[in-house]
Amino acid sequence: MAHKLSLDGVEALAHDCLTASGASPLQAAAVARSIRDAEAEGTRGIGLGYLQWYCGHLKVGKIAGHALPTVRQTAPGRVQVDAADGFAHPAYEAGEAALVSAAHSQGIAMLGISNAYACGVLGYFTARLARQGLLAMMFANASSTMAPWGGRKPFFGTNPWSLAAPRSGVPLILDSSSSATAYVNLATAAARGEAIPLHWALDAEGQPTTDAEAALEGTIAPAGGHKGSALALMVEVLAAGLTGAHFSHEASSLGDDLGGPPRLGQTLIAIHPGQADFATRIEGLLAAMASQPGVRVPGDRRHSQRRTTEREGVDVDDALMGRLHSLAGRR
Repeated sequence: MAHKLSLDGVEALAHDCLTASGASPLQAAAVARSIRDAEAEGTRGIGLGYLQWYCGHLKVGKIAGHALPTVRQTAPGRVQVDAADGFAHPAYEAGEAALVSAAHSQGIAMLGISNAYACGVLGYFTARLARQGLLAMMFANASSTMAPWGGRKPFFGTNPWSLAAPRSGVPLILDSSSSATAYVNLATAAARGEAIPLHWALDAEGQPTTDAEAALEGTIAPAGGHKGSALALMVEVLAAGLTGAHFSHEASSLGDDLGGPPRLGQTLIAIHPGQADFATRIEGLLAAMASQPGVRVPGDRRHSQRRTTEREGVDVDDALMGRLHSLAGRR
């Protein structure tokens, strides 16, 4: 049996679970908003389904539940936020206004976040900036789950990146990882005893595998071979190199309860287009691209899903709802 939740209900349940697990209202509110957004857009793997990981890592100290982010503007176009071992979401929110102001006054500005937990869907952050008229890019590293091209041992994280740009209506959103898949997809397949696509992962001997359990003992494959590995390295330099955060191979694992806070990094770059017709021109570009049969504009599926979810709500199965109610202390 499935339970129906409105997006307000999703956010409230997430907030309750987080606070019951040790998060302050400041930390919980920012993360609950991101979970609401993930569920709205159908990115369920980092929505309510991932909430249990957040709560577990709060309880074991991988996330400092009462962290207070600190913001410093170290140059006219550079804003730095220390997440203080808390979630990335409240750290971003603490620095967002300064980033937007600097981008408008300077034409381009950077927000660097250090000492943070993983940030989930990067498009959530870049879309916020695009809705304020800015072209936005974001880079985030994660704990090691992917070997560099030619290697066998995890070194890089899935290391996602995102770009969002204003359009005449909803933003253009590109959101991708440097890896062939996300760690959570391997873990889910292993738990269900399901096979995985051959290009997703390598076993401990460095050979492609369809066995999810063998993949967890090995490494996620980079997306597009050496190109994905190069992207992962680029993200490391931008997300951790620029912020002083841990590189992926230095961070504690996001997949277990050991090792304390991972102290990861996230970097956002916001650019004021400087052209009154920028959004109109982007709309024209996308219309020309999508005029070919079978072509889809990136991000349009999530916008369509949001409209459906706002109208119909979210279905949550019995098992997940039971676990979340237990985490929230609801009976």
